[in-house]
Amino acid sequence: MSFCSFLGGEVFKDHFQPGIYVCAKCGHELFSSRSKYEHSSPWPAFTETIHEDSVAKLLERPGALKVSCGKCGNGLGHEFLNDGPKRGQSRF
Repeated sequence: MSFCSFLGGEVFKDHFQPGIYVCAKCGHELFSSRSKYEHSSPWPAFTETIHEDSVAKLLERPGALKVSCGKCGNGLGHEFLNDGPKRGQSRF
């Protein structure tokens, strides 16, 4: 499964089959389907990365980190702090 392939719309928003989501550019493992949950955003939502080095983060504004692939630097979107399904969880 590729993640963040925006051409033609996001095909994995409503995809909940077991698997690993990887960078569309280099194949680096990003997220597990176990951390995926339904959210009102137009993109898939996850509570955590699969590995500590799956993504790189850069503070963009209070409460939001710019997220990129930890291997190749491909832009993946954001981590929204304290916006996950449970108190204190982030949303990727």
